[in-house]
Amino acid sequence: MPLLRVDVIEGRSEAELKELLDAIHGAMLAAFKVPERDRYQIVHEHPATEIIIEDTGLGVPRTQQVVMVQVTTRPRSRLEKQNFYKLLCQELLQRCGVKGSDVVVSITQNADEDWSFGYGRAQFITGEL
Repeated sequence: MPLLRVDVIEGRSEAELKELLDAIHGAMLAAFKVPERDRYQIVHEHPATEIIIEDTGLGVPRTQQVVMVQVTTRPRSRLEKQNFYKLLCQELLQRCGVKGSDVVVSITQNADEDWSFGYGRAQFITGEL
C-alpha cells in the first residue's frame, strides 16, 4: 500500500516497463516514506487508439510516452503529494526518458479499514501493521 495502477500506450519492452515501475516505486519511497517492500503496482498497456490523455486546456504537449499513474493510498498531506509529483517526474525523466509533460497523476485516498493484505484481515485495524 499504496496501490498504483499505471496506464501506458503499448510498445515498451519488458525491461522498459520494469524500469518505469522501479522509477515510480523510487518516487513513492522518497515521497511517502513507505517500506521498501510496500509495493503494489499494476501496469496496463493500451493500443494508442484506446488511451486519450489530453491537457485540460493547459497546453501541455503529450507524446506516445505518456504515463498515467493512479494512486490509491491512506491519507497523505498536500506537501507529500506535491513532493511525489515532483520526484516522480524527476525519476521518470532520469531513468526512462519520460518528460514531465507526459506524466499525469491522480491520487485517491481511503481509510485503514479499506485495506486487507491477506488472510481476510484488515491488518491496519488489527495492529499487524
